[in-house]
This record gives sequence, C-alpha cells and structure tokens, in this order.
Amino acid sequence: MPIPNEIIQQLCDTVDEKAHLQDVAETAMYTHDIRGLFSGHTPLVLCPSTTEQVAAIVKICAEAGIGIVPQGGNTGYMGGSIPSEANDEIVVSLARLNKIRAIDKENYTITVEAGCILENIQQQALDTNRLFPLSLAAEGSCQIGGNLSTNAGGIAVLRYGNTRDLVLGLEVVLANGEIWHGLRGLRKDNTGYDLKQLFIGAEGTLGIITAAVLKLFPLPQNEQTALIAVDSPASAIWLLSKLRAASSDSINSFEYIQRPCIELVLEHIENTRDPFDESYQHYILVQLASGQAEEHLREILTRVLNDAIEQNHVLDAVIAETLQHTQDLWRFRELIPEAQKRAGACIKHDIAVPVASLPNFLTAATALVSAKLPHSRLTVFGHFGDGNLHFNISQGEQESPDSFLSHSAAVTQSIHDLVIQYHGSFSAEHGIGQAKVAAMYRYKSKLELTMMRQIKQTLDPENIMNPRKILGDISP
Repeated sequence: MPIPNEIIQQLCDTVDEKAHLQDVAETAMYTHDIRGLFSGHTPLVLCPSTTEQVAAIVKICAEAGIGIVPQGGNTGYMGGSIPSEANDEIVVSLARLNKIRAIDKENYTITVEAGCILENIQQQALDTNRLFPLSLAAEGSCQIGGNLSTNAGGIAVLRYGNTRDLVLGLEVVLANGEIWHGLRGLRKDNTGYDLKQLFIGAEGTLGIITAAVLKLFPLPQNEQTALIAVDSPASAIWLLSKLRAASSDSINSFEYIQRPCIELVLEHIENTRDPFDESYQHYILVQLASGQAEEHLREILTRVLNDAIEQNHVLDAVIAETLQHTQDLWRFRELIPEAQKRAGACIKHDIAVPVASLPNFLTAATALVSAKLPHSRLTVFGHFGDGNLHFNISQGEQESPDSFLSHSAAVTQSIHDLVIQYHGSFSAEHGIGQAKVAAMYRYKSKLELTMMRQIKQTLDPENIMNPRKILGDISP
C-alpha cells in the first residue's frame, strides 16, 4: 500500500529542512546500487543528523507499519541497502551522523557515529599515533555503519579480524524507536549475552546502528611488503605457515593473485607494467608489520624467502624498497576489480573455505568452470591468509555478455555447492542482502534459519527493519 501523505509529512518533520528528499531525481542515488545490479523505488529519503531523529523516524514507522531501509555509503555488492520495487519502504541515510565523538588514547578506543567515512576514521586514529586497521577498497566512500552492518572484512583480517572483532560497544535504535545506549569501551564485560554482536552483520534487519566504540592499536613502526611468485597454492600455504611462525604472527595481509588477474590489469589499466620479467601462474602479496626495527622484520622476510626458494616453493620475489614501490605493488591488487569491469561481464563469488583446503578447492573449482564455461577466463584473487577467495569468472573474448551471464545462476550454485562440500561459506565478507537470500535457504540448516527468524521476530515483530533482506519476505 502507498504510504499516506500525512505519514510522509510526519516523517519529514522529524529532520532538518532540506534533509528529506521526495523527488525521483534526488532519490535516484539512494535506490540504485554501485554495480547497477539492484534498483528499487522509495517515496522518501530521510537524512537525520542525530540519533534522536533516527529514533523519532523509527517510532512513526513502527506505529504505521512502514519498512525502513538504512543506508550508509551504498558501496555494498549484495543490494542490502536498496529498497524494493514495491515503493512501500523509506530510506534512512546515515551520512549526516558523521561525528567523531571521542578518542581515548590510553584506552585505545575511538567513538564514532555511523555515517563516518572509514578513511576519515583511519586518519583520525593516525593523527593520534594510533591505528584503526579495517581497510578495504571502498574506504574512501563507505561508512562505518555499513561496515558494521555487513561485518566487513578487507585486507587486514588475518591479523586484526573482521569488523565484529574491532567493536567494543554500540548505540542502536531498535525497531520500536527505543535507543540502546551500549557505547561501552570495556574489553571485559561478562554480564550475560553480548548484545552488540546481534546487530553486527545483521544488515540493518534488527535495528539501526547509530554509533560505535571501536578498538585502536599501536601504530606499526615498520612495514615490509613483498610480491612473491609461488610454485602452487600449496606452496603458498607452506609459505604462510613459515612466515607466521618466523615473524611471531606479524602478517597483516597475505593476498593471492592468479596470473590472469595480472594480465587483465596490464591489458585494461594504463601505466602498468609486469612486476617480473617472467610470468608466473600464482602470486602472493604479503605485508608484515611490527613495532621493531626495520632490519629485524626485513631479515625475517628475506630469510624465509631464501629458504622457500631453496625448497622450490618460491620461484621469484621482490621486496619493496620504498613507500612508492610498496604502493606500486599494492596497486596491482587494488586495480583487479576495475580491470575486470573493463574486460566485460563477470560472474563473482565471495567465498571462504578452511585455509588448508584452499589448494584442493581451487583444483576442483577450476575443473568445474572449465567443464561448464570452457571459453571463460578465471580471475581468482583474495585474502588467502583467512581462506577468503574472490573466485571470479570473466567472459571469454568470443562470447557475448548476455550469453555468458545466462549461465550465472547454474554456475554459481555449482560453485557454492562445492564450497559447502569443503565446509566453507558462500558469503565470506560481502553479506547476504537480497542477492543471496535463496542461498541462505539452500545451505543454512532448518535449525539455523529457525533461530534467525526467532531473533528477528523478537527484536522486530512487525518486520519493518530492512524487510526482504537476509531472510527474505517474512510476514510479521
């Protein structure tokens, strides 16, 4: 049913003048996702600037039974922050809740509002000689509320964990409009259920996160980066184990890149050159960080690489000599998604399997794709150190995008079936949104789905919080 005009007016009155958008031309940027895969309609976008305004909005919607779609930087891949086509949900943008409320250097915490850009939080921490380690490609535009709601991963998970591991407290507007004041900076609080974890990764389906207390860390004094050509994925696992032991687990990132990814970057991105004189099939980009002297960490990296070369696990390697050299090596990794986009259609899979299973999974998955899409081009990369792969398939040169993408659903299901056989996850860091609702019902057990529905029913009995996401269209 259309939202009554009197309710629309009440909602507009909760926010500042010009903080409510109704014209289609103005709301369009909030109803389409970054990849152009999901779109919807909304009669109203609200841009509150305080938690109290968010609470007032939710109270009105709760009484009227109106769906609310919270939105951060709208950089997600799964359509989780896009309203449906039914035009019966409002969008609440958290972009104006963008204050850094406090930094506690001694407690190593920073308290931020949900609309803070991730890169700004990183810089605020850096300005106080601290590190906020969450880092991902969209950090210049994504907002921390979205990172929390999707439990974002990124390149530093191996050492610091996913987003949920970086949170000490939350402020959340619940589905009835009440505000849970849970902004505690405690590292030990053994008083019952850890309620904040319910909202991290829930994609706005249980409440709206408006602020968070985040962990900070000592700023590394020394970082060493190397691009390494390895003999095989199994050799990469061997190298990871040796580096973790030798460096006292000082590895920030351990990224895997297959040769076709390098070739895509060279083909489609200007001002790039092959990092080695010779081409190899498998590459690892590793970054170690420490508070100790530069020579210590570099000696460890050099020693392990020399041993790996002698044992034929490593074929070639280059250690960055300068900051610019480091940035050039990382540039290859960061440009892969853009190169894929320019190369044409792509079937993407954000999956994870246990680290030890990665070599066998890659062998099996590669054979599967070769059989189903023999003219395609595998472009696989990802966070090898934590088992997360972006197992992507780019269209072949002789195939049209439409013909190639017509196989997407069948191939994706086959890849996900294989992931489950290896005791993995069909969504490692991108979430569920609306894109993977069917996969939830295919792969989650009945008991898991029942528990999730019970939590949803308890915290959001009228199903107004980001309806149709994660668990689909559940009637209240």
